[in-house]
Amino acid sequence: MANQTPTIDLLILPHGDGLELPRYETAGSAGMDLRAAIASDTTVTIKPGERELIPTGLSMAIPVGWEGQIRPRSGLALKKGVTVLNSPGTIDSDYRGEVGVILINHGLEPFVIKRGERVAQLLLAKVNQCQWNVVSDLNQTQRKGGFGSTGS
Repeated sequence: MANQTPTIDLLILPHGDGLELPRYETAGSAGMDLRAAIASDTTVTIKPGERELIPTGLSMAIPVGWEGQIRPRSGLALKKGVTVLNSPGTIDSDYRGEVGVILINHGLEPFVIKRGERVAQLLLAKVNQCQWNVVSDLNQTQRKGGFGSTGS
């Protein structure tokens, strides 16, 4: 089987210079942490119920057949109530702009972000595009009921 690990061209934007690159923290990690690329003399505060686009200082060229997924960090979600609003956010293979993270504060306290703070995870995933086949009827399955009918 051929190596399925993509090589991603990564452009570090001027405001991302000096930040740690995303990396796998352990051998079994699925995601790499993305860091806030805000000025070192400022902070971004997200008040409860508000959202903010956090820059990462990175642009990338994801190969066709792959996508980048931006997901929340579980520690931020549990401890602070802060999560990625459009989770998972998708970075398409033809997108070349800066990667940004839309964070929302569901917590009770303002959340303050400093330069270099880990704000989300980036996962790479294989994707396939489909073609539609319009039919007059669908094959039946054993499932009974509609949306949300499988319980709990």
